[in-house]
Amino acid sequence: MGTPIIIEISKKEASQKLFDEVFDYFKYVDEKFSTYKKTSEIMKINRNEIKKEEWSHDMQEIFRLADEAKKMSHGYFDIMTPEGIYDPSGIVKGWAIQNASNILKSHGVKNFYVEAGGDIQAYGKNDENTPWFIGIQNPFNEKKEVVKSVYLSDNGIATSGTYVRGQHIYNPHKKGEKIEDIVSLSVIGPNILEADKIATSAFAMGKNGIYFIEELKGYEAYMIDKDGIATMTTGFNNFTKI
Repeated sequence: MGTPIIIEISKKEASQKLFDEVFDYFKYVDEKFSTYKKTSEIMKINRNEIKKEEWSHDMQEIFRLADEAKKMSHGYFDIMTPEGIYDPSGIVKGWAIQNASNILKSHGVKNFYVEAGGDIQAYGKNDENTPWFIGIQNPFNEKKEVVKSVYLSDNGIATSGTYVRGQHIYNPHKKGEKIEDIVSLSVIGPNILEADKIATSAFAMGKNGIYFIEELKGYEAYMIDKDGIATMTTGFNNFTKI
């Protein structure tokens, strides 16, 4: 997936078998959806080597979720790139984290944290018996300075931005116009899949994205613009304290 993956499970519930199963799942996702590997299913689709009726169940699900996100966001979520190829990365990462979390839950694990490239699903509490403490990075500081911190127990948080991967989110309504007025947008949602979809969609809206999220029930956000000025939704501070 071109990104580091971190899994933390409470000491009393952790086992090597659990870690192996979850990391094996992420390897499977990478092999299927990577836009860097010529052998992945998504790249074969982009080369028209696989007919739609031959797509795997997981691929069909991702395209269905992407279509739902596109409708919900009034077209701002779009997995079709300006180059005319499919790149579902804006939804696959959150979907994979959510599925990995479900694997842990299926084994009865109640306290864990799964992160892939800054997108996080947290459940339960850490070994100090407090909600998981998560920092939002300063997009202007390469030393990874934290500018805001939140506490999560049963939520997901996803961050869209240009400070790590460069410009990779565009405004689909303006022929692939680059988003230059904001540099970071972090969204807290009921789970990481939903947070990821909203973060990608809202970032494509530029500064207006924060207002879009403000109107969504069950979501909060923290935005940093190109001048380093932060704006948050009205309920965001509810997550900054235990």
